[in-house]
Amino acid sequence: MIYVLIAVTSLFASFLTFFSGFGLGTILLPVFAIYYPLPIAVALTACVHLLNNLFKLGLLYKNINWKIGFKFGIPSLIAAFFGAWALKDIDKLKSAIVSYSLNGNEFIITWPGLIIGSLIILFAIIELVPKLSEFSFHEKYLIPGGLLSGFFGGFSGHQGSIRSAFLLRLKLERSVFIATGVFIACLVDVIRISFYTSFSELKNGESNFALLLLAIFTAWIGAFVGNKLFKKTSLQFFKWFVGIFMLAMGILIILGIIR
Repeated sequence: MIYVLIAVTSLFASFLTFFSGFGLGTILLPVFAIYYPLPIAVALTACVHLLNNLFKLGLLYKNINWKIGFKFGIPSLIAAFFGAWALKDIDKLKSAIVSYSLNGNEFIITWPGLIIGSLIILFAIIELVPKLSEFSFHEKYLIPGGLLSGFFGGFSGHQGSIRSAFLLRLKLERSVFIATGVFIACLVDVIRISFYTSFSELKNGESNFALLLLAIFTAWIGAFVGNKLFKKTSLQFFKWFVGIFMLAMGILIILGIIR
């Protein structure tokens, strides 16, 4: 069942990145979190995210605005390291904040679940509320924007919404906006994945590489189809479906039902 769920989610999540504000990592993270500890879910999502973005980069690289890409991307790259470091430190705080019983089952609320679940909810709300999703910053704030986006990218993978808020004001063509964002995301992913490899759970084999390869392959298919259609199609109604899903998953992670 997990193979079917991850394959379908990766395919549609990658496809929908061309049409809605939600990124692949944002959608995949809570799905991986159903089966893996949160830090491992973040790490596995990052691997799929990077390889999928490399594929998209191959399709869109001619549209990259290199000046903006490096001006925003270099600070993002640096901050991503510290975000990944923070994730590792937070994961050490696994003791229960609150424990409770529900239908005979024992659940615990922990700091990692509380923080990451809250971030999932926060970024879902940002995408769903028009005034928030359309908010943008002046070009002079690109460097601090890169630092902020990179940190959250390294910590939980939530970099797209923040990055968009700083790039929207530049009024880039849609293809240039997407290509430049993909390039920046690749920089962040390379750094954070290099740090995630130090997680003991990964070293102990608690990840499923067959599942990871399946997610990568189906995400590639979604990216290929999305690239063919994104100039012609609008699927904004999916934004609400995905947003409600993200809100529900964030709540379940906070409550310790998904951990």
